Amino acid sequence: MTDIEIADAAEKLPIRDIAARLGVSEDIIEPYGRLKAKLPLSLIDEAKAAKAKLVLVTAITPTPAGEGKTTVSIGLADGLSLIGKKTCVVLREPSLGPVFGIKGGAAGGGYSQVVPMEDINLNFTGDFNAIEKAHNLLAAMIDNAIHFGLKAGVRLGGKAQGVPRETGFDITAASEIMAILCLSRDLADLQRRLGDIYVGRTTDGRPVHARDLKAEGAMTALLRDAMMPNLVQTLAHTPAIVHGGPFANIAQGTNTIVATKMGLSLADYVVTEAGFGSDLGAEKFLDIKCQAGSLRPSAIVIVATVRALKMHGGVKKEDLGTENVEAVRSGLHNLERHVRNMLGYGVRVVVAINKFASDTAAEHKVVADACAEWGVRAVVANVWGEGGKGAEELARAVAAEAESGR
Repeated sequence: MTDIEIADAAEKLPIRDIAARLGVSEDIIEPYGRLKAKLPLSLIDEAKAAKAKLVLVTAITPTPAGEGKTTVSIGLADGLSLIGKKTCVVLREPSLGPVFGIKGGAAGGGYSQVVPMEDINLNFTGDFNAIEKAHNLLAAMIDNAIHFGLKAGVRLGGKAQGVPRETGFDITAASEIMAILCLSRDLADLQRRLGDIYVGRTTDGRPVHARDLKAEGAMTALLRDAMMPNLVQTLAHTPAIVHGGPFANIAQGTNTIVATKMGLSLADYVVTEAGFGSDLGAEKFLDIKCQAGSLRPSAIVIVATVRALKMHGGVKKEDLGTENVEAVRSGLHNLERHVRNMLGYGVRVVVAINKFASDTAAEHKVVADACAEWGVRAVVANVWGEGGKGAEELARAVAAEAESGR
């Protein structure tokens, strides 16, 4: 079955039942139909959040063969639920560019998905639309300021000032508004950050910010609902919070601080992810998001696949289905660097070998043996084919590391 066939065939619980699993009553959530809801920021409890375990899922250097961070994140959350942990998975909202391009959607795959998959991959609850409107409002106010002029004059281009200016339309995930929303703690913090956006200089060289155009209040009003995290579910009915989606190559590449804090306030374990490999997404997560949000992971999971390791070992994509232990061994240099980088942050690391049907036991063994030499555990996870059941061993390993206190 295809991903969409699996998602369509799955039993889905009413969103009030998913909220109840987090101890949230139906009268508190703001439903968006039967399967989606917004969660108010009042549910964030800093004291509870500080006691919960945060697990960051990252990966080796990306390849066209795919690594499957989101699929492993969802499967791991379901696996933690299966071993008795009160768990929530917190993910980014997909960008429409990859959805309609070669990468496809970003709601997991196989039996490790969040649903309703089509809604999440498309318009969802309208967060991206609100971000677009806030972005375009500021752009329009800048044009208005250029046309009519401010008291001090704004040198942003246009015939009146004799300065050439170029403009264009960016994908929503690349907007500065997206990055700001994902780092904001509440509406007041959001408004302050929006006001700090630099938009140009006056004719005498002084900086002009969005607050000088008096744009931040209207922008915040447009983003009022978008600031609230979205609640959905996995195929196994584990609560999933999907909120925000800045690119990792130009911004922090992870979901909102409020979504992560929300999950930590309502569950004992929160599984989240960061875009790209650990040297980009995970380091930005640790250096930017964790610093801005006073967060610290209890464990880091590095996702690797035999197929990707073979590519790092020099194998062409069309030959990845053939067993090649030596190529896997050659590609381990990439995995080793990611492991050592993450250990340098003082956080316990587990390697998840995301299983593909073409993998062999010998190829898995060479990865596990190398990881043991580096002082970390490697666990095979069959999350695409078995969902949470295929991640139970991984869940136990992650829980053991997270609770070790080291």
